[in-house]
Amino acid sequence: MRVVVLALAIALVASQQINLVPEFALDKTYVYKYEALLLGGLPQEGLARAGIKISSKVHLSAVTENTFLMKLMDPLLHEYAGIWPKDPFVPATKLTSALAAQLQIPIKFEYANGVVGKVFAPSGVSPTVLNLHRGILNILQLNLKKTQNIYELQEAGAQGVCRTHYVISEDPKANHIIVTKSKDLSHCQERIIKDIGLAYTEKCAECTERVKSLIETASYNYIMKPAAAGVLIAEATVEEVHQFSPFNEIHGAAQMEAKQSLTFVEIEKTPVVPIKADYLARGSLQYEFSTEILQTPIQLLKISDAPAQIIEVLQHLVANNVAMVHDDAPLKFVQLIQLLRVATLENIEAIWNQFKDKPVYRRWLLDALPAVGTPVIVKFIKEKFLSGELTIPEFIQALVVALQMVTADLDTIQMTASLAMHEKIATIPALREVVMLGYGSMIAKHCVAVPTCPAELLRPIHDIVAEAISKNDIPQITLALKVLGNAGHPASLKPIMKLLPGLRTAATSLPLRVQVEAILALRNIAKKEPKLIQPVALQLVLDRALHPEVRMVACIVLFEAKPSVALVSSLAGALKTETNMHVASFAYSHIKSLTRITAPDMASVAGAANVAIKLMSRKLDRLSFRFSRALQLDFYHTPLMIGAAGSAYMINDAATILPRAVVAKARAYLAGAAADVLEIGVRTEGIQEALLQSPAADESVDRITKIKRTLRALTNWKALPTNQPLASAYVKLLGQEVAYFNIDKTIIEEAIPIVTGPKPREMLKAVLKALQEGIAIQYAKPLLASEVRRILPTAVGVPMEFSLYTAAVAAASLNVQATITPPLPEAIETMTLEQLKKTDVQLQVEARPSVALQTFAVMGVNTAFIQAAVMARGKIRTIVPGKVSARADILKGNYKVEALPVELPEHVADVSFETVAVVRNIEEPTAERIVPLVPEVAMQNAQTYSSSEIPDETPVRSAAPFHKTLCLAVPYIEIKGCIEVHSHNAAFVRNTPFFNIIGQHSARAALTRAEGPAVERLELEVQVGPRAAERLLKQISLIDEETPEGKAFLLKLREILETEDKNRHVSSESSSRSSSSSSRIISSSSSSMSSSRVTETATIMEPFRKFHKDRYLAAHGTSKAVSSGSAASSFEAIQKQGKFLGNASPPVFAVIARAVRVDHKLLGYQLAAYFDKPTARVQLVISSIAENDNLKICADGALLSKHKVSAKVAWGQECQQYAVIAKAEAGVLGEFPAARLELEWERLPVIVTTYAKKLSKHIPMAALQTGFRLERATNSEKEIDLTAALPNQRSLNVIARIPEMTLSRMDIPLPVTVPINPDGTLSIHIDDDILSWIQKHIKEE
Repeated sequence: MRVVVLALAIALVASQQINLVPEFALDKTYVYKYEALLLGGLPQEGLARAGIKISSKVHLSAVTENTFLMKLMDPLLHEYAGIWPKDPFVPATKLTSALAAQLQIPIKFEYANGVVGKVFAPSGVSPTVLNLHRGILNILQLNLKKTQNIYELQEAGAQGVCRTHYVISEDPKANHIIVTKSKDLSHCQERIIKDIGLAYTEKCAECTERVKSLIETASYNYIMKPAAAGVLIAEATVEEVHQFSPFNEIHGAAQMEAKQSLTFVEIEKTPVVPIKADYLARGSLQYEFSTEILQTPIQLLKISDAPAQIIEVLQHLVANNVAMVHDDAPLKFVQLIQLLRVATLENIEAIWNQFKDKPVYRRWLLDALPAVGTPVIVKFIKEKFLSGELTIPEFIQALVVALQMVTADLDTIQMTASLAMHEKIATIPALREVVMLGYGSMIAKHCVAVPTCPAELLRPIHDIVAEAISKNDIPQITLALKVLGNAGHPASLKPIMKLLPGLRTAATSLPLRVQVEAILALRNIAKKEPKLIQPVALQLVLDRALHPEVRMVACIVLFEAKPSVALVSSLAGALKTETNMHVASFAYSHIKSLTRITAPDMASVAGAANVAIKLMSRKLDRLSFRFSRALQLDFYHTPLMIGAAGSAYMINDAATILPRAVVAKARAYLAGAAADVLEIGVRTEGIQEALLQSPAADESVDRITKIKRTLRALTNWKALPTNQPLASAYVKLLGQEVAYFNIDKTIIEEAIPIVTGPKPREMLKAVLKALQEGIAIQYAKPLLASEVRRILPTAVGVPMEFSLYTAAVAAASLNVQATITPPLPEAIETMTLEQLKKTDVQLQVEARPSVALQTFAVMGVNTAFIQAAVMARGKIRTIVPGKVSARADILKGNYKVEALPVELPEHVADVSFETVAVVRNIEEPTAERIVPLVPEVAMQNAQTYSSSEIPDETPVRSAAPFHKTLCLAVPYIEIKGCIEVHSHNAAFVRNTPFFNIIGQHSARAALTRAEGPAVERLELEVQVGPRAAERLLKQISLIDEETPEGKAFLLKLREILETEDKNRHVSSESSSRSSSSSSRIISSSSSSMSSSRVTETATIMEPFRKFHKDRYLAAHGTSKAVSSGSAASSFEAIQKQGKFLGNASPPVFAVIARAVRVDHKLLGYQLAAYFDKPTARVQLVISSIAENDNLKICADGALLSKHKVSAKVAWGQECQQYAVIAKAEAGVLGEFPAARLELEWERLPVIVTTYAKKLSKHIPMAALQTGFRLERATNSEKEIDLTAALPNQRSLNVIARIPEMTLSRMDIPLPVTVPINPDGTLSIHIDDDILSWIQKHIKEE
């Protein structure tokens, strides 16, 4: 053992004596063989991958002691898209030739003690080529220590400053020094990365603590030989892996694998000679971003003449998306955006001037330009609006999108600020609001990219706040607070604090809405600095001197700041003595809903809420919904790393029936990121303040009186003040407020003349005239729905990218033609109602809407020269044509709608999704190679290969593709619908969601005419009035049971039904024998369970009594049969007076729905409605109009008294096969007002009884979970009885009798008060003043 220790000590001393600095002597040129490989795809063999390979010789020679030259000799580029590892790399000969001159230009770099310094290159070397050199220099970056063999440090490299672990060892036998260093690219002090479209997302660190969606690591291995003055790098290998999955990576992930090898070949005497050009400083070893930011990864364009190419694509989009959207329109739209990104301002100006007077071209340009996202576009939009070339709607639409898409640098922020302060913008409040809100969003985006963003960016807004406070300019203060809220900069906390109530005396004099806005402005700051906001929000919540709404809004901010257990417990303790029930209800419901939250980023808050809820009074849980409430629901699935959350806040006021504020928010989680997708808020502050000043605010009156006074106050809106909004609303997207609007007295006063004045009549006249002349509209609307990108360098020096693109184009053609008989008069305003009644209007509309959507998810190499990536692309295309003719003859009461035949496309809907490996280069952009990730022809059966073909390779097995076509023919209308489904995935590798998605999937839906006579049209006709009987296509009659024909029919029907019952009984016996054991188990368990919940409900149940003018009559007795029998007899007596009302009176109205075929065969249904006023009886009969079809549906009902209604629904042959009788009755149960519903039947279809029996097995468990008591009882097998009673206006008793059991539950709390008195009368009355307020308003001028 001592010998071993001694040997190790000697070896250690010897290694310390060696200078570990790589040596490159001044008079020598070191020749290395270099090879780099970058491949993307799935790690399993037999699936497709895409990538590139670079091979070259590298010559290194020293110019001075610390300055060196590096030159690539004989570079060669290869590309790969094929089945790995079977298919070979393909030389990219043309691309190599095009780049050879650049690649072979020597570059100069500083190198001392193994560390690369500055890099120099002529201007002729593009950033992309220089980055390839950086990939080689990155291998030479070595921070070797003489005194330590194992150590860790933050090392600078091509990808940034990242955590690096070194291990140095020596091989005495081979006289080698072995150095291994590994980099954790997920833990970098300074990471070179470029994110696009992710500024408004939040990194959910808690979501990725246990599971990861992205793992990045690199390993470097060196073999060094001792040299005269240091060491010689004999061989260096690099392996880097980027593994990504939208789900948890343990279920499968896509990989980007980078490999490098640098092998020493020889030493030459010929030095590397620099070219005759100025060598400019080009940065350091760190990667430099180039044109890949402007280059979309889904297509590679060779841009030679950007303006001409823009015009060509624009003309293609206009020409091919007229009547119907083109398949590739979304991709072409993205191509147009990409071309516009490289165009100069002068180019765009020229194109705009050429097409601005052509409406279709103008619309396409205005939809594409904002999505470009460059400062040039913002400047263009600004100049065109200021010069009057853009309308206000065009400007708002373009600017909102442009400000969200543009890169937020300092120049763009200053440009937006100058636009906001422009006098033309200042004169239009709506425009100024849009620009100012966008200004705040720009600052927020800039601070995400540059965390050290200066507070000076917000100085203009802070000055606006100070000036507005001095002038008491409330709208200006509100707007400035919203801008500060969008920016979310911690430096804004101080000016916001000046406007918070309770913390500064100046804020107490400000309107309530300003105080609320000041608190809401803290929300985005809380996401960055929660510790700053938590004590401020808690102090506001606990200050009982403040308005309840202010305290509740502060409660929202407090929990969004993710408070600790101590803070939440402090809040819970303070709420024990809270006197305002709205605040108590809001905070309690908020804390309680947080206890059920499962999202990882809210786990600490959920834990704190679970502790706090135990400290609070359970009485708060019984408060009704008229008190303020907060609700949060969420769902998060950890294995898939996906989730959604929803929040709703309702802030009520005790004085009014309207809530003061309602806020709803949706949040989404995906792949370790979170975002507040949408938030909508509505406040009624102006209305509330007006109501508080009205008698409705009197707390001494009952709630019904408050409601009546509130309605009266709303009718007197003209007396409301002008300087405050009546209501306001806002919309937030991705946490940024994009729009808000106020409704005040001025707006109402301006809107009333517009609605009631001559303008609507003029518009109506113009519309009717246009309809008579015919309208033909063709419209297309493109949208870049998402552009999310993450670009990061690899060890090779080539950038890789994760990106998601979604683009859609909708197109529609609409033709409308109206025929009005007699023609309308020129002065439409003089037209009377009698003239309108005599008008026959016929309208024919043909529409052909279509939508094409394409989405791309890409992982791979994206440069201006070559692209090699794995891509998932999905396509959706729908075309739904329709042609409808409508006619309204008001005089005759006839209304008809016809669906006319149209030319159908091959597929009305086409959905496809595929994953492919693709490679393309700029020299051959049309010769791209695309290979499916999962090959269609898979090695399903074992195949034999020779050892020379694939040595030691196991045959890959794959599941056979799934292909199925389902068709369904719709009877009568002779239309056949087919759905064709095809799927071929990689689930054979591993049956997880990730591998089930990988592959090719498609579904197509087609509509065709079925075999049989063609259908000319589908008709739906409604005839009202005395002519209804004339429109019926088939005489309606019901069989009379007393006639001989009726008796014979019933006898025959009874024989058929008895035969069906016998067959059903035999089948049910056989099935019951097969499942008897399981039934006994279920019965036993349910019986034991129910026995624990049984109460003597039957014995204590009071009889049901009917209402009467003297409250109620004496009890009919405990026998329910007496009561129900009496009700049935009265209804049967009415029916016996006339079984069919059509025998005595014509139908009130008729509805006919039918298919008109070329063979004139009647197909369809007709409905006739009859009404007998003396008996308050209504009868509906639905029958088939086909010959020899006696199927009917009959509904017969009557209002027997003020508190009782009864109805019978029968169907089948002559309405005699099946029947259900329903009776609804209001009365008294015990001392409480109640209502009862009874359902009785003699016979039901087999399918109904079958599913009812299956459902009844789950009733005991459902009753247990919902708090109902269950009792086994011998109730009627063909009857259901449901009784509900009101012990008071806030609770409900329910008793339900169903076959074999009785369910009951007492004192069910109701969310609202039911205005019913114990005697059954309503406790609310509508005064004449309330009923006539509309009439009074109409008469006012």
